[in-house]
Amino acid sequence: MPFIADFHIHSKYSRATSKDMDLANLAKWAKIKGISMLGTGDFTHPVWLSELKSKLEKVERGVYIYDGVYFMLTAEVSNIYFKAGRTRKVHNIIFAPDLETVDEINSSLTEYGNLSSDGRPILSLECDKMVKALTRIDPEIFFVPAHAWTPHFSIFGSNSGFDSPEECFEDETPKIFSIETGLSSDPKMNWRWSKLDRFTLISNSDSHSPSKIGREACVFADKFGYSELIDILKNKDKKRFLYTVEFFPEEGKYHWDGHRGCRTALSPGEAKRLNNTCPVCGKKVTIGVMHRLEDLADRPEDFIDGSSPSFKSAVPLVEIIAGVFKVGADSVKVEREYFNLIKNFGTEFNILLYMDETELKKNLPERIAAGIINIRNGGVDIKPGYDGEYGKVNVFKKGDEKKEKQLSFL
Repeated sequence: MPFIADFHIHSKYSRATSKDMDLANLAKWAKIKGISMLGTGDFTHPVWLSELKSKLEKVERGVYIYDGVYFMLTAEVSNIYFKAGRTRKVHNIIFAPDLETVDEINSSLTEYGNLSSDGRPILSLECDKMVKALTRIDPEIFFVPAHAWTPHFSIFGSNSGFDSPEECFEDETPKIFSIETGLSSDPKMNWRWSKLDRFTLISNSDSHSPSKIGREACVFADKFGYSELIDILKNKDKKRFLYTVEFFPEEGKYHWDGHRGCRTALSPGEAKRLNNTCPVCGKKVTIGVMHRLEDLADRPEDFIDGSSPSFKSAVPLVEIIAGVFKVGADSVKVEREYFNLIKNFGTEFNILLYMDETELKKNLPERIAAGIINIRNGGVDIKPGYDGEYGKVNVFKKGDEKKEKQLSFL
């Protein structure tokens, strides 16, 4: 079975996160999902770091374990600063090789922000200067620009980002070798911009609650160590890094342009024809990921980068069940069916990715099996997300509805 990792999550000490984002619940849900390794998230927060130090057991340099789940030390920071005539707001994921190094990182970053205020602290520190300062502590500290296209807080975001990696990281750009695509874009979209060819694209959940871990993830051939991960990402090693698991990018909450206040969603073409203004109120719309990428892309939509790890698009199992039942994903009915499937078939990723069609049709309720197969074949209808609103996924295309049958195993 492949080795699945989700490096970018948050703890309960980040804003707008579940109180259940602790090690016990993270390990529990990693096993439910079929995730072998998690990033710790939030190692800059002193209380969370104290918990990590007391509960994680070191396996080797850069790799720890808790309740059978491997962890790497990660944190997301928000770099906010003024550069080239604009305020820049860029989120970066920091990877650290051990807890002693984390202490040194935090000591350095304390000068630029209040690390106790939030699990994802705001730093008045330029991205290039942060990379330069922290790699002096240890050259194996590395950085991944987070959700690279999100309009408000990312390296290429329409509101406050840059037009190239070099504009952001300057002389430190060679030390950046991986970029996180985010929920609203996938590798195929990123392949359209030749400036990103050098970078290995990774995907993570950026989860704020335990049940959402793994909604995007990285799939490797086998277990790896910290230095091995660096080598894999630097070399775009397709033999060891097999593929990413992706949202359909349309489901991401910033895929299209729009104005949430007026419930207005616009394709990039529609927004451009309207001079990027809302047709309801006349205010400027939030420029989404697809629009921003098309402005920078220099390749057609069908371009495939054969040198990069591949990807598979997926929809969380609870959303598939909810779509079949036509109820909310947080309903008791969906929860009961979800855990019944996990009990019978091991993990969510086993069901979504690894059971073949014959197994699915034989063992799962007919409509759930059909939904999973449709998703694997790209046969879904999606109303794109915009301006902070997630897209709406229908796992069955219009006209593909059949008479529903009894779904429960009970």
